[in-house]
Amino acid sequence: MSRKRVENNISYDERNRLYYVTFNYGMDAAGRRVKKTKTYDTHIAASEALRIFEEKKRRHEIVIPTELTVGMWLDRWMEEVVRPNRARSTIYGYENMIKNHIRPALGDTVLQELSPEQIQSYYLQMRQEGLGSNTVHKHHQLLFTALECAVRHEMLNRNPARRVDPPAKEPPRHAFYNTEQLRTLFLVVRGEPLEPAVKLAGYLGLRRSEICGLKWEHVDFKHGTVSICQARTTIGGVTINKGPKTSSSVRTLGISGLSDLEDILRSMWEEQHRRRLADPRFNPDGFVLVHADGQPYAPDYVSGWFTRFVRAHGLPYLTLHGLRHSFASAANELHIPLFKISKALGHSNTSVTSQVYTHLFDDTQSEVLSQVASAIEYGRKEEQMSLF
Repeated sequence: MSRKRVENNISYDERNRLYYVTFNYGMDAAGRRVKKTKTYDTHIAASEALRIFEEKKRRHEIVIPTELTVGMWLDRWMEEVVRPNRARSTIYGYENMIKNHIRPALGDTVLQELSPEQIQSYYLQMRQEGLGSNTVHKHHQLLFTALECAVRHEMLNRNPARRVDPPAKEPPRHAFYNTEQLRTLFLVVRGEPLEPAVKLAGYLGLRRSEICGLKWEHVDFKHGTVSICQARTTIGGVTINKGPKTSSSVRTLGISGLSDLEDILRSMWEEQHRRRLADPRFNPDGFVLVHADGQPYAPDYVSGWFTRFVRAHGLPYLTLHGLRHSFASAANELHIPLFKISKALGHSNTSVTSQVYTHLFDDTQSEVLSQVASAIEYGRKEEQMSLF
């Protein structure tokens, strides 16, 4: 054998006149020792390479080499981290992003070879294919989170997504009705089967999923309240019942002062009660909103119907969710404190409300500033008058 040991992990091959350095990475997940060998022309170069490697290893900057691809890592991340801990709607959204976009573009790239340049090019490609900046930003959040997990699992020594510039998020501009437009809508929708859905959204600011998930057991006519504690949503074409969006979404709202809404709900309850007495199979789960046959409405049906209804009656464009924004706008116009609006909407904190409804509260801030300035100016004039 032509190689001779020069020092620990360095040997010299006299025939090839090369120094061989063995880099010990440690044990892999299967318990196998992982080693890599490289050649250098001089002893000094070999020693320096080994020194740098050991120093990086000591600082935990060295990861065990693997041929794991981005696609393989995303599969593992979804299985071990996302599916056990995230909501079904989130899982479904992630699966679609990975299947339709990320995997075709980056899936075959070796995870440890994924570069910031590749990720940046991917974002540009998605924008050129017509995806909005907010959608591409969601792709960035998914990739960033998955790659951060790879760093924690010591599959990567750094996250390449940290060194890219994702598209800037565009603040959403929500369409909403003012109080006069809401009054018109409530008049036009009177007598329609889904009138209750429209007024639950407009009067209480409920989400579509909360409206469709509302049951009679959540409506307390004696105390005049509606409790929001269940949501009904569609994921991948399947409609399911689940808990509210967040713990803050669980709330009780008073309706005793809303005679219009309360009367509609009472009338519906009485009609459905008569139907159940005649046929116990009618609406067995007790949903508030049901078709004539007693089957609960699917969320997509309700929002689709509302869009068509608005268009058919020549009303300004608005989505069903826009009624929730209209509720927030009306509350803001009445100078109701932000924390009360936030609580009624079921937001986790007031910062969420401020971010979602920036377009509303910007005007309020201007009004507040104007009032403060007027007060200061008035006080200044009072002082000046007192001098004479």
